[in-house]
Amino acid sequence: MIVIIDYGMGNLGSIRNMIRRMGGESVISHDENEIRGADKLILPGVGAFDHGMQKLHEMNIVPVLNEVVLEQKKPVLGICLGMQLLSNSSEEGELPGLGWIDSKTVKFSFDTDHQHLKIPHMGWNTVKVCQNSDLVDALGDEPRYYFVHSYHVVCQDPANELLKTEYGYEFVSGMYRDNIFGVQFHPEKSHKFGMQLFKNFIERV
Repeated sequence: MIVIIDYGMGNLGSIRNMIRRMGGESVISHDENEIRGADKLILPGVGAFDHGMQKLHEMNIVPVLNEVVLEQKKPVLGICLGMQLLSNSSEEGELPGLGWIDSKTVKFSFDTDHQHLKIPHMGWNTVKVCQNSDLVDALGDEPRYYFVHSYHVVCQDPANELLKTEYGYEFVSGMYRDNIFGVQFHPEKSHKFGMQLFKNFIERV
């Protein structure tokens, strides 16, 4: 059973529908017992970094998440803001993140040749696989995903960089460490490429 963490920061139903479509079982919850009983977790999210961390702390979810992810080593997938919350901090706010992967979240900053690019980065873009991982196996030729974000993650260790995408410059669009994964895009809105990623998470991770 996959538990999709409900902390009021995302369209959780579309993620659950995609998991069901790919043959998985999931529940949307912030209940501590359900989180502890999960086989895998998904941390979704849209919105501001500090607001997301505030919600997690207000609902007292952080301790049980640390227990399940860091101690029990159950797989977790952060999506969009959920990926950014895996980092140590964000230029968008002042609160510390979960700090599960040594990284920081920064705002897009373009040189003079790319000042025409709009922020947020919105729409379809390709991703490049940087590391071998069951999560990104068999994504197909030039996998494309749907993005909506103004900030992106910078990993301190290149070994944590899973996917990269070009928008003005190359940025990390997927990262991982052991049982912890994050993607900046929305696989639940990315048709066949999103289906394959969820299939991998359900069956192989």
